[in-house]
Amino acid sequence: MPTAPEPPRSTLPARPPAPRAERPAAARRPRPLWPRLLPVLVLLAALTRLPSFLRPLWNPDEGFLATQARMLADGGVLYDTVVDRKPPLVPWLYQGAFALFGDASLWPVKAAAVAAVAATAALLASLARRRWGERAAWAAGVLFVLASVGLNPEDAQAANFEVFMLPFTAAAFWCADRRRWRAAGLAVAGAFLVKQTGGAVLLPVLFLLWRSVPSGDPRRAALLRLGAGCVLPVAAVAAACGWSRFLFWTVTGSGAYASFTGSELHVLGRGLGNTAIAAAGSAGLLVPLAAALRRRPPGRRQVLTADLWTWLAASVVAVVSGFHFFGHYYLQLLPPLALLGAGALHLLGGRWALRSALCAALSCALFLGWSAVAGSGELDHARKVADAARRHAGPQEKVLLWGMHPEGYWLADRTPASRYLTAGLLTNFSGGRDGHRVGQRYGVEGGWRTFHAELSEDPPKVIVDDSRGKPYAPSRMPTLRHLLAAHYERVERVDGAVVYVLRPERGEREVRGGGGGAGVR
Repeated sequence: MPTAPEPPRSTLPARPPAPRAERPAAARRPRPLWPRLLPVLVLLAALTRLPSFLRPLWNPDEGFLATQARMLADGGVLYDTVVDRKPPLVPWLYQGAFALFGDASLWPVKAAAVAAVAATAALLASLARRRWGERAAWAAGVLFVLASVGLNPEDAQAANFEVFMLPFTAAAFWCADRRRWRAAGLAVAGAFLVKQTGGAVLLPVLFLLWRSVPSGDPRRAALLRLGAGCVLPVAAVAAACGWSRFLFWTVTGSGAYASFTGSELHVLGRGLGNTAIAAAGSAGLLVPLAAALRRRPPGRRQVLTADLWTWLAASVVAVVSGFHFFGHYYLQLLPPLALLGAGALHLLGGRWALRSALCAALSCALFLGWSAVAGSGELDHARKVADAARRHAGPQEKVLLWGMHPEGYWLADRTPASRYLTAGLLTNFSGGRDGHRVGQRYGVEGGWRTFHAELSEDPPKVIVDDSRGKPYAPSRMPTLRHLLAAHYERVERVDGAVVYVLRPERGEREVRGGGGGAGVR
């Protein structure tokens, strides 16, 4: 039988398979921010602070804190036999680091400084993200870290008070922005207990409370929670340290230190110089902020809000207070500047983000280069003085370094003969004065009486006059001049410092019986 013919094949092209339904962009799950941003902030903080690990210490503040920590570990009492004009959190941090890792190196507190910078950057990024989105979070966090080393290396790389204060100030604003008033108060207290000027963040916190909480009972309740968070930790620390001693050393005992009478030109010169350096280091933040203020883009007032300006203004007052203008003081300006800079970039758009990043990276690279080539003259001098003290005094014998480099005690591993670790506490030179208002009568109240008693009861084997022509030289201090003339002999001169040793034929008995208290307040 004939077979049936095959049906003709269609000449039409085959229908392509139906495309897969695309998921709407709005329904896609965004990539989490923190697994990407946080490692970058930590890495940047570590890289920018890498120079801090290349020296045993960067400035006398680190040496002061290291010596304090050793004295506390040996049974010293803070604000009694161990004194400074600062609150106790950072001395306790150094003491804890030494207890855990030993006291021969500062690397643990330098690592803690890296963590403090990264934590501050993360809090600022969180604030920026809440207000303006993820790009602003990246801008605030990264630009803050890059700007944090934009100072003289001695100020930027040291593990000092300001670097540990910044996480508390950022946390206070972060908590207030979320109406967590008790936590905000705790963070304000923490900032104050690191350094007194950290308490300035209370002003923007109060502004946020006033703006965001309705008047009446809700506002009163929020104020009570904030006040309790601020006051109770400070009161507990003051009670632990002794109320009168704590108030004297942190609040009432610094009147002469905070005055700049007679040193106006000296103070003005330092202020202008360090302000210019800080501005160059923060160029990546200041340039977009200035552009946003000049161009006045739409929404400027809704982004660059009054709470951020209040925070910046309070920080400026904190930097200016005391009229010293040390470079590390300017670190307190960076958190509000980072948020204002991130807000300005949010207003200006994408091209400005690239410009700002390049400007910040270039500035950071220049300051890191400065850190790499910075001289170590003062550190080398402190090492020579420490070697001299170690040569003439045994491990159990006390020494007195009359100067502004308390790191010599730590480098020499010798016990200080006095609770006053610098001549500045007894002469007011620690404020960086140029000779005015420097002398025995400008020291801390009752200081010379205590100082004379310390040296009489347990005379140091070695006294090193490290004044090197400064206005606090022993020749201008009657008490110290009489002590050296009566009971010590000059044995050598080391890099400009003069070394005196207790006369062996007289010794401790005559020092205790002599002196007469000449010049004692």
